[in-house]
Amino acid sequence: MELKEKIKALASTNYERVKKIREHLHANPELSFKEFKTSDYIASALDEIGLSYTRGIAGTGIVGVLEGMNKEKRMLLLRADMDALPITELNNVSYKSCNEGVMHACGHDVHSASVLGALMILNELKNDWEGSIKFIFQPGEEVLPGGASIMIKEGVLENPKVSNAIAQHVFPSMETGKVGFRKGMYMASTDEIYITVKGKGGHAAMPADYINPLLVASELISKLHQEFMLDKKYQQDKYKDAPTVLAFGKIEGKGATNVIPDEVAIAGTFRTMDENWRNEVHTLLQKTADEIASKWNAQISVRIEKGYPFLVNDEVLTDSCIKAAQDYLGKENVEELPLRMTAEDFAFFSQKVPSCFYRLGTGNKEKNITSGVHTPTFDIDPKALEVGSGLMAWLAVVG
Repeated sequence: MELKEKIKALASTNYERVKKIREHLHANPELSFKEFKTSDYIASALDEIGLSYTRGIAGTGIVGVLEGMNKEKRMLLLRADMDALPITELNNVSYKSCNEGVMHACGHDVHSASVLGALMILNELKNDWEGSIKFIFQPGEEVLPGGASIMIKEGVLENPKVSNAIAQHVFPSMETGKVGFRKGMYMASTDEIYITVKGKGGHAAMPADYINPLLVASELISKLHQEFMLDKKYQQDKYKDAPTVLAFGKIEGKGATNVIPDEVAIAGTFRTMDENWRNEVHTLLQKTADEIASKWNAQISVRIEKGYPFLVNDEVLTDSCIKAAQDYLGKENVEELPLRMTAEDFAFFSQKVPSCFYRLGTGNKEKNITSGVHTPTFDIDPKALEVGSGLMAWLAVVG
């Protein structure tokens, strides 16, 4: 039997086992950097497979190595993330979250179960493939600074040195049985923006006595939107091709109908795919804020929490993975993905080693499994786990 057929057979045989793993993880979600029981459970699953590992990386992270034949040939990293989101689940399923207000609404339970499923296959067939697999179960993908950045600082890419990296992410708008790839630039960098506008509070009926920070904030948001999203004032030359999103989702004044507050807090996000442009915008935001503050005789401070870098898929590795996926699933089930302005901390890995980050179809319209990630009704077609574990094992040995 060819290796591909062996992998498919094991993915089918292990399906119920992987499904139970995913359902356990889904029922017991934990927030970022608090994945203590999740880490315990994954460690026990690795013990059952018979794999050795190290715990405590970046707090709750797990790292191990699985060796095939000719183990020095390459060291491929397979990454899964473990954390959940602060969302109350509304699904009526047997594996519904038992932790009120916490839910695996972004599919990290699927990612972990798929990697475990792939490791079951790869361990069973370790005399049939060459190289080594470094597997990691990563905490804290959902919050800055991102568990990936911490694991890298703690040496996860070294000793032994990683040659390339692969990870997958659920994609509910894609039908189960399909996967998607994109070569080159794929996902945006992300920065959190916090702006404080200080004016002078007072009684609303006495406008001569106050400087309304709400008006200052409104003008600032409008001007920033005009300059960066509509006119693209600063992008006309060398940054004209850099995809850009600058958006504000929160403004808080804490005044009343007749009370003008002293200050207003604004929060937003900036995303792009050019690191030079990214750094320049950080300066330009404060410049625009200073101009508005001077006009109103107010004070505006801008604080930027620099988040994940842009995610780039290595052309050679991703092309190889696309061909391998077409071979495994059929060309009709492998799609090309568009650019996304969403962000992922796997980007830290993609900046360090040749990487491929792809999408696993998890939707099923006939079963009404269509809810998006980060929603309280997100779920997957469980058959995606058979595809996810089998394809990842196949990519690990031939991608």
